[in-house]
Amino acid sequence: MIKMEVNLENRKIIYYKDELNEEFSTAKIIPRVIDENYKYIHKNPFWNVFSYLLQNIISMPIKFLYAKIKFKIKYVGKEKLKQYKREGYFIYANHTQAFADTFIPSLANYPKRNYFIVNPENISMKFLKTIVEMLGAIPIPGDKKAMKNFLQVIEKRIQKGCSITIYPEAHIWPYYTSIRPFKDVSFKYPVEQDVPVFSVTNTYVKDEKRKDKVKIVSYIDGPFFTNKDLTKKERQKDLRDRVYECMVERSKNSNIEYIKYIKKDN
Repeated sequence: MIKMEVNLENRKIIYYKDELNEEFSTAKIIPRVIDENYKYIHKNPFWNVFSYLLQNIISMPIKFLYAKIKFKIKYVGKEKLKQYKREGYFIYANHTQAFADTFIPSLANYPKRNYFIVNPENISMKFLKTIVEMLGAIPIPGDKKAMKNFLQVIEKRIQKGCSITIYPEAHIWPYYTSIRPFKDVSFKYPVEQDVPVFSVTNTYVKDEKRKDKVKIVSYIDGPFFTNKDLTKKERQKDLRDRVYECMVERSKNSNIEYIKYIKKDN
């Protein structure tokens, strides 16, 4: 499809300078420090049981209805995930929704438990942090001691046959229709765990019935595997490049700009 601008009344325009580091989420939260005392793995059986119920049963109708009613979401390629329903893998997705991004991959591979690597801000809200943790958030560590625990929980979730979703763009750009350049640092996890990788590219298309709304079509691609003929660092970059190129190609299926992004000259 060819991208085209649609006359949306009062369409928002955002000017940016830096695709890698600018953040356009409206939420302003002071992040907590994730140190060695942060509990990545809970041994309390009641915590774990309620986490499962909340993540995979109680919250699912809300997620499903929100996705269907607000975005009329459609998945293309969901069958690719079924071959790996008993294996752990990583999902890389573009970051364009503050709320929907927390469950778009989860709906695609349900009933597999899906976890998310998130910035500390996501588990820093006073009354919601425990719920967010129970829903699968794995915050990025703030120091080397915490990193050890962080890597342990990633390994444990993968070994249990769960999926882990990563947003390599790192920052939310609402309704952005291209793929921002991202680093290869987060691709070290599938290289270390030697497991498959899938990409989820969320695209925005015109809703013919609701002229002021958009629909989401999510393209699922993969599996991508690490190239064993390369060094560890080369595998990481090669995997990143293949996922990035695939997502860029899929993003061309967007045909509407709900929010227009314009890069500043200086």
